Amino acid sequence: LALAPGRDVKVLAALALARTGETTQSRSILDALQKSDPSNTYLKVYWFPLIEASIAMAQQVPDRAVISLEPALPYELGGPPPGIAMYPAYIRGVAYLAQKNGPAAAAEFQKFLDHRGIVQNFLLGSLAHLQLGGAYVISGDTAKAKAAYKDFLTLWKEADPEIPILKEAKAEYAKLQ
Repeated sequence: LALAPGRDVKVLAALALARTGETTQSRSILDALQKSDPSNTYLKVYWFPLIEASIAMAQQVPDRAVISLEPALPYELGGPPPGIAMYPAYIRGVAYLAQKNGPAAAAEFQKFLDHRGIVQNFLLGSLAHLQLGGAYVISGDTAKAKAAYKDFLTLWKEADPEIPILKEAKAEYAKLQ
């Protein structure tokens, strides 16, 4: 932030801080952004709700996260340039998983599979396969869960085997066998 104090850096820093549980810092940056640029529609309907929802998830309040993301619904498919596409749908899906609402979570993660042209090679596109597997587990659909986990593992077959999320995915997939 000190090296590049621009608005976009602040937005991404607030999101990253929220996602890593640093909610006080994230909230501080978010509040400053809301005061400095209150009429920027793109910030108000995409980024601010996304940051608010990420803070709510870090605080383990998924109901608040889902509500926070409502303004982003009409805009999430037309999100920012590749690399950040459809982030609100992902966080909404994670919130539904935390609520143990498998069908709603599956619908959010399915958006990534249905809109590959928007998602491109964005990391959340591959993680959506993993989360979709979790949503199907919650829903009790073992066959679809296995398929989603297998898709994720196929996408990550060349990844470093020591990556924690990959290890967890392999363990979860093994439980389904």
